[in-house]
Amino acid sequence: MLRKTLAIMITGILWSSILGCQPARAQARGVNQATSAVRAAVQKLGVGSKARVEVKLQDGTKLRGFLSSAGEDAFTLTDPKTGASRRVAYAEVARVKESRMGFWARASVIALVVGGATAMAALDDGGVGY
Repeated sequence: MLRKTLAIMITGILWSSILGCQPARAQARGVNQATSAVRAAVQKLGVGSKARVEVKLQDGTKLRGFLSSAGEDAFTLTDPKTGASRRVAYAEVARVKESRMGFWARASVIALVVGGATAMAALDDGGVGY
């Protein structure tokens, strides 16, 4: 009876190692790596009103704003429109992405500035019209 139980246990251990079952601490290590990657991304962006980000949380919620502070285990995200701040733990975050103007928005702003300067230059009479 003991031999049979021991043979079943050894067979189970061999099958689990062949199939690649990972212990729980390996999964926890992956979570720690993801958390430290998010922390590094936040530290790289810095804090202040120019540090605009888009944050996607583990539960699928998307947040936008700027980083008003960054600590060891969390950062504070402030909505520029309402001024409301939210403390977000690094462990809650799935992704942090820098938020900036898209190509077409940037091209539109440049086109408006160049067009306005051209129109002003065309309408300027050189100060001769007294």
